[in-house]
Amino acid sequence: MKIAMIGHKRVPGREGGIEVVVEELATRMSKRKQDVTVYNRHKKGYRAPKIYKGVRTIDVPTIEKKSTDAVVYSFIASIMCLFGKYDIIHYHAIGPSAFLMIPHIFGKKTVVTVHGLNYKTPKWKGLGAKFIQFGEKITAKYADKVIVLSKEQKKYFKEKYNRDTIYIPNGTSIFDNEPADLIKEKYGLEKNSYILFLSRVVPGKGIEYLLDAYKEIDSSLKLIVAGGTEYVHEFRTMIEEKASEDSRVQLIGFVDGKMLRELYSNAKLFVFPSEAEGMPMCLLEALSYNCPCLVSDISENIEVGRKYVMTFKSKNTENLKEKLKFCLEEYKNNMDSRQYIIDNFSWDKVVEQTLECYSELIK
Repeated sequence: MKIAMIGHKRVPGREGGIEVVVEELATRMSKRKQDVTVYNRHKKGYRAPKIYKGVRTIDVPTIEKKSTDAVVYSFIASIMCLFGKYDIIHYHAIGPSAFLMIPHIFGKKTVVTVHGLNYKTPKWKGLGAKFIQFGEKITAKYADKVIVLSKEQKKYFKEKYNRDTIYIPNGTSIFDNEPADLIKEKYGLEKNSYILFLSRVVPGKGIEYLLDAYKEIDSSLKLIVAGGTEYVHEFRTMIEEKASEDSRVQLIGFVDGKMLRELYSNAKLFVFPSEAEGMPMCLLEALSYNCPCLVSDISENIEVGRKYVMTFKSKNTENLKEKLKFCLEEYKNNMDSRQYIIDNFSWDKVVEQTLECYSELIK
């Protein structure tokens, strides 16, 4: 099959969960002799190889501002893909899917993966939120297949739009735990010497609640905040100011590769206080390292974490503080979350189910 993917930022890249999913799907499909092209958003100073692990990359021009980046990119990519003679055009996220009407009008088969109801997070307000909601309606009405990442999303689309969807959760790669080498050299971190937050530093991820709760806890453990940010400068400044009030907090920015693996491998506790998610990739990854996890009690976190995570009331700083203290002082993690992840969240299974979804459309 000849497949196009639209909606992510850049492949290769780990700027967010969508980028991880698109890269894993595209490269693994290529290994299975599928012809895959990913439409990357242009970014000044970034240039992807034209062929990456067998996947063709196309750079799409855009206007690099929060209000225009995704909209301009998705519109242009939707037009460009008309000339590719694709069997399937796969949109990732409901915002970019607003433009699937373009290939739909020309008889192209479209698939949408709903990575989350983004407009429910504080990051998106006003016209941005309305545009994403519009994309959701277009997805529900015109996409040939809709893939959701959680049972909650499946229920939502059925109740609101009477739209049947396909449940295919994300996967994660499995790595061996690694000793604290790079993180010791660069940040002075030892095994079990820190609490880890690892996600994009943007509104809706709940980092402000974590910082407020953590500063009220008497602990020698550092709080490591790992993650990049884009187009939310005021929020980033606010987080930097909060972090500067406590010398135990370290903002280390975006990480990947061996540094990322070492952070997961050696954390005393992984905390993910997000307010809304599609399917939290960072939680999947943390559990794959058998890292103890404390997460907000949103349904998507509970669905992924099940009995392998501790929860606190979302957006409740006081409850988060109490659960943090409990996890650090009393909680004993005796369950094998790594085996649970291996058994339930295999990328090979995700690829098989997605290709089966495609095949049903081009029989």
